[in-house]
Amino acid sequence: MSDTRQLSTADERRAAVLRTAIGAFAAKGYYGTTTSEVAKAAGISQAYVYRLFPDKESLFVAVIEHCSVRMREAFAEAGAKATGSDPAAVLYALGDAYARLIVDRDLLLVLMQATCAASEPAIGNAIRACYAKEVEYVRAISGASEEEIQEFFSRGFLCNTLVAMSVDTVDAPWAHTLMAGIRHY
Repeated sequence: MSDTRQLSTADERRAAVLRTAIGAFAAKGYYGTTTSEVAKAAGISQAYVYRLFPDKESLFVAVIEHCSVRMREAFAEAGAKATGSDPAAVLYALGDAYARLIVDRDLLLVLMQATCAASEPAIGNAIRACYAKEVEYVRAISGASEEEIQEFFSRGFLCNTLVAMSVDTVDAPWAHTLMAGIRHY
């Protein structure tokens, strides 16, 4: 019997580092996370992280892009399953998909951390590109008006904040006011 070990490809290793980096950046943000922490969590050397990504900023930008792809995939799946083709039905389905997506607190927190670090030029460009793609995708799939799209994203940003603060666990009038009509899983 041969003792062969299957080596992972650079693409597989890159994907593993991205998944690990999402958790690290979600926990400590862009400024508080080091590449050595990501490397250690991924079970690889810091030098190998730098072979895959030239610097921490490039790694963080790749994480943002990964989250953006996940969002678009969730929207595409939801759009295909919408109960109708009118904008309201499509937006409802997309909103439900987003509420389910941000159950992954790491994804949610990375998007919020990216927004907070947007003063860094490459990160700002990446998070703006992320939302530009999402807005244009939602526009194309839903046929919604500018106002409906703005309301959809406004509600999504409110959801981000409420979920990040665990407002669903707060029994107080202000929390009930902000959580009214918000889907949370």
